[in-house]
Amino acid sequence: MILSALLWGCGGRDVPADEGTGSPLDGVDARASASTAEPRVGRQGSPEDRLRVVFLGTSLTAGLGLEDPAVESWAARVAERARDEGYPVALVNAGVSGDTSAGGLRRLDWLLREPVDVLVVELGANDGLRGLSLDELASNLREIIRRTREAWPGARIVLAGMEAPPNLGEEYVEGFRSVFLDVARTENTGRIPFLLEGVAAVPRLNQADGIHPTAAGHARMAETAWPAVEAALKAREDVGAAGPSRDGLSGRTDPESPNQEATWHS
Repeated sequence: MILSALLWGCGGRDVPADEGTGSPLDGVDARASASTAEPRVGRQGSPEDRLRVVFLGTSLTAGLGLEDPAVESWAARVAERARDEGYPVALVNAGVSGDTSAGGLRRLDWLLREPVDVLVVELGANDGLRGLSLDELASNLREIIRRTREAWPGARIVLAGMEAPPNLGEEYVEGFRSVFLDVARTENTGRIPFLLEGVAAVPRLNQADGIHPTAAGHARMAETAWPAVEAALKAREDVGAAGPSRDGLSGRTDPESPNQEATWHS
């Protein structure tokens, strides 16, 4: 099941092209918020050793329409799963409704002021809904990755794949899908092949608008995302044990060496 099926009902709507407004994924903004829940004692033990996991995304990450996004969103569920598995994480939910890849890039520097151990990027759905340039989408995603690694060389990055609505044409739909695969491969990041796998176009897992998942839908998204996020957490801990790098001074990790992104992207 693909997102294009979910978005088919939106295909006939006029969608403004300016950033951050008018998208079917638009809604009440959810600014970046950090979870302060104490981690379980695990591989790194103390709260001071918590891995800061940032989810940079749209209303799908913000949890638009959920009763309690801080608990029910897929990002919150992934963080809770991480704690249950013994990874001491601090969650930063930087989901903003209606955001595009360009919007995410514009607010990235603010997020990079604090340490980033794992960055999960859920951007592009609104680009697809608006039929925005695929070259710009790829460029924005690459720049997000570049800036994050420049600021925090030890950071691990996971890219969530999305789908475009079919009314934009087969060439655009295929190209859109390929952007996420190509960027993940060439930039050596982790990858969630399709975040809404098993959720898109399933009525019982979506709200009345047919686009935003219910709490049960978010639970399914968290299951889909977990393997890639866990691999990133494990890779970040392996790097941490070897010495780098919350101070940003030890240089970039080598994408061709063992235990780097090239060895764990899906």
